Amino acid sequence: MKLRITIEGKTYDAEVEILESEESGPAYTAYPPIPAVYPPMPISIPPGLESGEDGHKICRSPVTGLVIKVNVERGQAVAQNDLLMVLEAMKMETQVTAMHAGTVKSVHVAAGNSVKVHQALIEFE
Repeated sequence: MKLRITIEGKTYDAEVEILESEESGPAYTAYPPIPAVYPPMPISIPPGLESGEDGHKICRSPVTGLVIKVNVERGQAVAQNDLLMVLEAMKMETQVTAMHAGTVKSVHVAAGNSVKVHQALIEFE
């Protein structure tokens, strides 16, 4: 194939050869997508907070944030995985659920309160 090219007012004639796709290089296949599986991050508890029987009787905050909603009250029975409250941290909502069945002895926070990580939120009997 012949082409005529003009560069800065000068005209040039050029011959161009079109190569077949086999000659232009190896064909690469697309990489398969990586599955988006993220294991839950373990919550590290400072020394002294994990010991004894209090670990099963106190629900602590997993994040520093703001209490958006409290779903339980004193004397209420809860089952494992029941929603206890909703916290907000960095525009993300975190649902705090019951680790085991029990009865709520006291609720230490209310909607609108700020909480720190590992702060006691709910105490069980």
